[in-house]
Amino acid sequence: MYAPTEDHWAVVKHILRYLQATKTYGLHITRDSLLTLHGFTDVEWAGSIDDRKSTGGYLVYLGLTPISWKFGKQRTVARSSTKAEYKVLADGTTEILWIRSLLSELRISSSSMTTLWCDNLGATFLFANPIFHACTKHVGVDYHFVRDRVAKREIQVQYISFKDQLADVLTKPLPPVSFACFRSKLRVESPPSA
Repeated sequence: MYAPTEDHWAVVKHILRYLQATKTYGLHITRDSLLTLHGFTDVEWAGSIDDRKSTGGYLVYLGLTPISWKFGKQRTVARSSTKAEYKVLADGTTEILWIRSLLSELRISSSSMTTLWCDNLGATFLFANPIFHACTKHVGVDYHFVRDRVAKREIQVQYISFKDQLADVLTKPLPPVSFACFRSKLRVESPPSA
């Protein structure tokens, strides 16, 4: 903001053109009998050219509808993609636990275990196999927080291919065709014309 360049201005104009073209789009919410809670986490490790901080976040669905999401630059520089992924998994787990508590207070039952989809094989293997723990001492609190929730069978961390990782649309630049496909899966749509 304090020293914008021509490249920054070009990006701002690109965003404004996109917003103008999609001003009729909105989040399409439908009534769904499935009250399954599941989430996606993703990170673009060291993606910021300026400071090498990672961009990551989570996307939480109730049935077919996204109900919570958060994405942004992480506060610290992660020395590995797995460490960056752990931070995002911990944030996603915290959000899922809060939503489960809210649903419980509203007397809405959902499945007992929530699946959190992650496209980092290292992170998913570490939660499935505690023997790898010795290699993760630097990850610390985030690992233990999520691992504790996995051990209590409140969540499970599952691998998902990057091709099916819905959170990619909010963390990485994508080709237009992939972006449109993911946007559709997020249920961000233009209303049908009358």
